Amino acid sequence: MAVRTTGRHAGDTKSRILDAAETLFIECGYEAMSLRQITSRAEVNLAAVNYHFGSKESLIHSMLSRRLDQLNQERLKLLDRFDAMLGARLTCEHVLGAMFIPALRLSRDPRVGGKAFLRLLGRAYTDPSAFIRDFLNAHYESVAMRFFDAFQRALPHLPREELGWRLHFAIGALSGVLAGTDTDSLIAEFSQGKSMNDLQLIARLASLMVAALKAPLPDGTQLAAFAAVLGDASDCAAEGTLAGAPHDTSEATSCAMTCDTWGATHRGTSDGESRGGNLEAAPVSYRHVLQRSA
Repeated sequence: MAVRTTGRHAGDTKSRILDAAETLFIECGYEAMSLRQITSRAEVNLAAVNYHFGSKESLIHSMLSRRLDQLNQERLKLLDRFDAMLGARLTCEHVLGAMFIPALRLSRDPRVGGKAFLRLLGRAYTDPSAFIRDFLNAHYESVAMRFFDAFQRALPHLPREELGWRLHFAIGALSGVLAGTDTDSLIAEFSQGKSMNDLQLIARLASLMVAALKAPLPDGTQLAAFAAVLGDASDCAAEGTLAGAPHDTSEATSCAMTCDTWGATHRGTSDGESRGGNLEAAPVSYRHVLQRSA
């Protein structure tokens, strides 16, 4: 079912094309959707798409911009408000609130997509297409840098690269849930049948992310435990695929290699300074932010 917004004329061809593209993007993702599918759902011909947008790429740019531009404007306004109110007392919870609260508000507004808005947001940030990723990185780079800087100030104990990875995993996990789950069902699961206001919902959504972002860096004991597990896994793989071939099964060697790697990346961070490691290892979605912040 196509996403419809109030206040539009049924004959508004451009809006129908955008609505059809949005619905197909949510359902299928960028690579699986075609202009033929879009024109069929919008009940227009290809000439109409070419007239209003020129190409599939330009159409998708317009489709994403009409939702995400407003979202990110509202996010920045709220983050600026928190900054002005709190200054150095800005917390991780406030930064996450500036990300989530505007998205939840817009999802309640039928004029900007309504309930489908969160699914669109989730799809946009989990779609594997390089075209979508490049668009988001280029079009909203300043927004990403602004939030990354705020997270750095709220979490000064984390090196830049470590913060980049944690944000990549946490936001990616949440986006995956939003992209593939009916929002009403998600809220019902969180509330367990009880009434829940926006503040309570945001608190529940952010709780796991806060825990992940605030977690201390692993110490030597934890690294050794993981190194032992990795060593056991390597032994099993070697026995199954390289029977008879010489390989190093030394737990001590595995642990030493892991600890050396960690030390090379995070050496000197015990004093609470935010220092970076190998930027090339950072997630693509945050690498440009790390490079600009270095």
